[in-house]
Amino acid sequence: MPKRRNNSDDSAVNSQNGHSSVFPSPLNTIRIRGARQHNLKNIDLELPRDRLIVFTGVSGSGKSSLAFDTIFAEGQRRYVESLSAYARQFLGQVDKPDVDAIEGLSPAISIDQKSTSHNPRSTVGTVTEIYDYTRLLYGRAGEPHCPHCDRSIAPQTIDQMCDRVMDLPDRTRFQILAPVVRGKKGTHRKLLSSLSSEGFVRVRIDGEVRELEDLIELDKNQAHTIEIVVDRLVRKEGIQERLVDSLNTCLKHSEGIAIIDVLSEEVTKDTAPGINREQGTDNVVAFPVGQSLKVAEKGGSYGDSSSSPPAPSPLVFSENFACPEHGAVMEELSPRLFSFNSPYGACPACHGLGMHRKFSAELVIPNPELPVYAAIAPWSDKDNTYYLSLLCSVAAAFGFDIQTPWKQLTDEQKHVLLHGSKDPIWIDVDSRYREGKGYSRRYEGALPMLERQYQEANSDTYKQKLEQYLVDQPCEVCHGQRLRPESIAVRIGQYRITDLTGVSIRECLNRVNQMHLTPRQAQIADLVLREIKARLQFLLDVGLDYLTLDRAAMTLSGGEAQRIRLATQIGSGLTGVLYVLDEPSIGLHQRDNARLLKTLVRLRDLGNTLIVVEHDEETIRAADHLVDIGPGAGVHGGRIIAEGSFENLLDAPESLTGAYLSGRKVINTPIERRTGNGRSLKIRNAHRNNLKNIDVEIPLGELVSVTGVSGSGKSTLINELLYPTLQHHFGSKVPLPKDMDGIDGLGALDKVIVIDQSPIGRTPRSNPATYTGVFDVIRDVFAETIEAKARGYKPGQFSFNVKGGRCEACAGQGVNVIEMNFLPDVYVQCEVCKGARYNRETLQVKFKDKSIADVLNMTVEEAAEFCKNIPQAFNRLQTLADVGLGYMRLGQTAPTLSGGEAQRVKLATELSRRATGKTLYLIDEPTTGLSFYDVHKLLDVMQRLVDKGNSILVIEHNLDVIRCADWLIDLGPEGGDLGGELIAVGTPETVADNPSSYTGQYLKQVLQHYSSALVTA
Repeated sequence: MPKRRNNSDDSAVNSQNGHSSVFPSPLNTIRIRGARQHNLKNIDLELPRDRLIVFTGVSGSGKSSLAFDTIFAEGQRRYVESLSAYARQFLGQVDKPDVDAIEGLSPAISIDQKSTSHNPRSTVGTVTEIYDYTRLLYGRAGEPHCPHCDRSIAPQTIDQMCDRVMDLPDRTRFQILAPVVRGKKGTHRKLLSSLSSEGFVRVRIDGEVRELEDLIELDKNQAHTIEIVVDRLVRKEGIQERLVDSLNTCLKHSEGIAIIDVLSEEVTKDTAPGINREQGTDNVVAFPVGQSLKVAEKGGSYGDSSSSPPAPSPLVFSENFACPEHGAVMEELSPRLFSFNSPYGACPACHGLGMHRKFSAELVIPNPELPVYAAIAPWSDKDNTYYLSLLCSVAAAFGFDIQTPWKQLTDEQKHVLLHGSKDPIWIDVDSRYREGKGYSRRYEGALPMLERQYQEANSDTYKQKLEQYLVDQPCEVCHGQRLRPESIAVRIGQYRITDLTGVSIRECLNRVNQMHLTPRQAQIADLVLREIKARLQFLLDVGLDYLTLDRAAMTLSGGEAQRIRLATQIGSGLTGVLYVLDEPSIGLHQRDNARLLKTLVRLRDLGNTLIVVEHDEETIRAADHLVDIGPGAGVHGGRIIAEGSFENLLDAPESLTGAYLSGRKVINTPIERRTGNGRSLKIRNAHRNNLKNIDVEIPLGELVSVTGVSGSGKSTLINELLYPTLQHHFGSKVPLPKDMDGIDGLGALDKVIVIDQSPIGRTPRSNPATYTGVFDVIRDVFAETIEAKARGYKPGQFSFNVKGGRCEACAGQGVNVIEMNFLPDVYVQCEVCKGARYNRETLQVKFKDKSIADVLNMTVEEAAEFCKNIPQAFNRLQTLADVGLGYMRLGQTAPTLSGGEAQRVKLATELSRRATGKTLYLIDEPTTGLSFYDVHKLLDVMQRLVDKGNSILVIEHNLDVIRCADWLIDLGPEGGDLGGELIAVGTPETVADNPSSYTGQYLKQVLQHYSSALVTA
């Protein structure tokens, strides 16, 4: 953790960091004049360059407006403007932020949480470029192996083959075989006749040497292997020329493969046969007809088969990259063979995605209690006369009744119904197309039939209907590894490329360090390995040691994606850059904070300026320069409250951040914990991903927090096992997770609600007012006014989503979208309604002198005051204010809300509903983007939900939330393959006393710190 610097002591700052320039020279500062973007109040600010600068303040105070929408946006705009007109047309236009002037800007790079790739081909390895270096490593230094037998594959020249044969012991007897048929059915008469006409005398068929002049009859229904006996030799000096000639003949006939079949270790001069070339065959040794090929032992003569040891293993050569045994052919190694985005390396079955979308038997048969005729869901929700007749035919053929419950069928009957019959059956179909007609045909099966119908469907509606039965399943060919089998079989030392990408970053680094390299491989791989090791270490440094390189980028959380980009930037080695980061500590356990801060300091010490928007106390304390923006959110924020050192922040009377850090304001720890309602959910033997067959009990009627280091299995347990099981229990069409024995106690709940940070809507037509239902109440109020009744207006008149009262020039959007082809769309304010969304007649209707557009433009606080006599609207608006969203405008479009804001809108909506007392809320890291003040408000809201009898299960790293929970479930001890164990359960005090728990170690310090402020919650 860096030592805090006093900005007034220029010499101390420069000497500590090794900077030779004098601060605060104009060249060493970033000067901002008159910043008014969004809610900023004409801010003037001077920031030191090459420092770690932290912007803090309550949520919505203007931190991101200053950091991203002003400083970064201006830096980006200037960079784009420095390019040619031709280049600018591909980058699009960057609007100038509302600021008078910014001086001292460097090229700016934004590392935020909204840049996660949604491309299914993007992985941790490709994003960090580690996989690119790994492909290069295996493409240049790899050793091919056969994917079937794991035999090493290497092309060999004739000279290399000859040298290897001459390494055999002197007087060793061998024959040269050319394989021409491998495991193929047929009589092969034409081939045998052709070989005879070419002058060959013998072939080996299925391991037995046969004379071509004999009548050879092969069973056409059996698979056969045929090898030409090209030559028979005894290893001695002087045979090299003949050996080369025979090998050339062999390779020509067998597509580059030669087999040296060693017949004995050696023969004596007395028993060695002479060389006899038969007429018409220049390179074939003629042994006496019928002579035994067995090896002579000790005193036994050549041809004596009475006593022979096991035959030595043959030598197999190939002049191609091909397995001599199985014929697996590989082109010359190159990096593209290991790219799953290239047709040369991608698995041909899944095209490099590693997954297939297939119809799930669990979704197609959602309720096995139903009889057969109603159990297959896609066939039971429509006029199913055809399918009913089809099922009757299958039932008659396989001896069951369609009235029989699905679960009572035998496994064979279930398999036939789902996957089809091997043999034809009589299908008596009664439908409007084939009434009373029958035919004999193999029954296709429900799943293959659905697959075919999905592929052949011309209707998007029908396709969407079938998609609810589809799930992603690992590819059956590459088993989710994305590459073709030949690429996966390549090794360096003891490791395949998938042995590196499929393990945790921590283990990957260990394996790279342990690689057994030949001198040649070591020389080729030196620079590449250094780069791979450095980049893996950067990922370790930002606390991502539990991830795997093959993890899909789209599955990463915002915090994980941001830290990956941070590690990538360190690997780039850039200097003189302005980095703007958005809460890099999100999703990071307290244990890993020190490593993250070390990474930020390292990036700074390369000669870069870091502006970090952050709420984490450790990061705030570690800053070289602090800027606190506030004092409140929205219209109540936008001013500089404190600037400079950490002490300046603590002493600022208006700073809410400083108030919590100094102890003037405190989030109280409850003295007494709830004991729940006596019921619980019990997850039995969970073993998905890294979970180690754990049993977990979750008490109901309490605020329960699941804790543990990043990657310890929290999301797997809750989001991948518990939530899908609850969805299935409540009737949703999702498959039941298989990686556990089951969950007991589901009957104690009547619904489950996930409150995450996904958007409340994907289009500008969605906003907080529509999501919470406040807008419906407000439209009803306007429809009840005297003016509206006189005009005959209904509530629909005041909707901007339907025709009637909306402005038709912009279809109620307030803006018109101008398509710019390959440039980003341009949004221009509607010239008719001037952004109001409604037509003139609708806007003439007023309530308390305000039009419907005026109400949408109000903040939540203003709207609550406006609607204080309308209980239905006021209660919902007050709840929005209670979760810290009083600054938000009712009509703010959903895509512009941050993840934290969207989550709190959902929380407020749930809080305003009537409680059943049997609801389970699943909340994943709700403190993302929240200051101490906002966390305090969030905790109050969550406690109110639990007080109504509901249950909350929250995944969280924030120690304030953890210490205020009633019950903790701590997983660990590490992340990835070293995690997945149940470390501690109990109250926060119980977990704090557990020495095995990393969470407990930090929780103990916090509980001791706040022990003097304990009050009843």
